[in-house]
Amino acid sequence: MTTLNISLPETLQSFVEQQVAKGGYSNASEYILHLILQEQAKTARVEALLLEGLDSGEPIEVIDDWWEQKRTQLMQGLQPTQE
Repeated sequence: MTTLNISLPETLQSFVEQQVAKGGYSNASEYILHLILQEQAKTARVEALLLEGLDSGEPIEVIDDWWEQKRTQLMQGLQPTQE
């Protein structure tokens, strides 16, 4: 494993120390590693969703009229039904 040194303002250093204590991490390095791994997982998920979208079928042209139709459908779905 390699070492990475970072400089933080005191307020951020205090925040990191609080998170280490609250989260049960052994040290700041473990906490920062956890954050980086979370971000890496989010990035991978977004990339997977984008690829899924690209492979989801024929593309459609999204114009103002299309958005207006979607808004209307959404608003109709949110209105309570009258019985």
